[in-house]
Amino acid sequence: MAAELAAREAAQRAESQQRADVGRAAAERDAAARAEREQRQARLPSRDGIPENAIDPEKKYATLRVFYATDRAAALDFANTPVADRYGGARGKLEYGVAEVSIPAAHKPGVLETPSVWRLEFTEDPSRHVVLMSLQRRSRALFFQELSQRVARSEGSNAFLFVHGYNVSFADAARRTAQMSYDLSFDGASVFYSWPSQASLPGYTIDESNIEWSTTHIKDFLVDFAEKSTADNLYLIAHSMGNRGLTRALQALVLERPDLRGRFREIILAAPDIDAEVFRRDLAPALRQAGKRVTLYASSNDLALKASKQVHGYARAGDSGDGLIVLPGIETIDASGVDESTLAHSYFVESKPVIRDILDLLLRSLPAGRREGLVVDQHAGGTFWRFREARLAEP
Repeated sequence: MAAELAAREAAQRAESQQRADVGRAAAERDAAARAEREQRQARLPSRDGIPENAIDPEKKYATLRVFYATDRAAALDFANTPVADRYGGARGKLEYGVAEVSIPAAHKPGVLETPSVWRLEFTEDPSRHVVLMSLQRRSRALFFQELSQRVARSEGSNAFLFVHGYNVSFADAARRTAQMSYDLSFDGASVFYSWPSQASLPGYTIDESNIEWSTTHIKDFLVDFAEKSTADNLYLIAHSMGNRGLTRALQALVLERPDLRGRFREIILAAPDIDAEVFRRDLAPALRQAGKRVTLYASSNDLALKASKQVHGYARAGDSGDGLIVLPGIETIDASGVDESTLAHSYFVESKPVIRDILDLLLRSLPAGRREGLVVDQHAGGTFWRFREARLAEP
């Protein structure tokens, strides 16, 4: 009897020790992850001995170098045109280049600092605002040479490509790309593709025509990006109407270049302004072939997509609620409630919970089920995830 009691006590002690070991290991993993994020923010790759993305203490801002490809028409007198106006809303030939963008020392994650009349700010100041400071054209060969050099300086051989949405100027696309890269502490080449958006609210239908026209150019650039960037890890991010160009380009790419299937490590679709049924039927199968993982962010509070639904008569792929897209091979994240802005449409770069989630996705390559900011939920179509903070805020 005594021996049996002693054995039970020993088993209980062993079980308690095992639980403690598991808890300690989990705590160590969390501490290591936090340390990795902090270390990544502090340790930045260098260019010519100067830390990239570092704040210059005298100027009080950092200068980020981002790469661009665009099929916007260039100003005729390119060199003498103000930097922000060198690419407009007309269609042009595919061009390449490098942009420099300032990030102020007082920058807040998720904020694209601009002059405010309420603060009596009437001109851009790089020490206070995110400013497109310079543009330099590049030949296709030199562009990819410099791009691959930047990739080589990254620890993980990384590059991301951002495709902006409707009502976005070239300058704002450059500024947004730099802000995203800075907030994510991205170690690698940051690239954006700027198609000829009219950068105006009334220009919606023209933007629709132009993103369709640009799709072939985006596809051609994706092929070059996959083949010439030399990056092991390629990340694709599209927002709003930009998802139409990216997803259609990927659909064509997997058909024309089956050797590039699975080449992209992550495909992130933020608030896609795409017909939901077209997405399910035509695009989702191709996306699953193009990337190792596809993540779709949707929201029921997105007023821009609600307006698009009214215009087109059908739900958009970035809507949530009853029409939420939940498909095998695509991780759907319901971002409803994380953005308190008027339109709640740019949450993927303005909401801290979403920024943290993308950070975990890019830096640690964690699936949705292992990202600490998300909670699992169920839909008629299967499993999806919500933001923990948004759920706690629900009545």
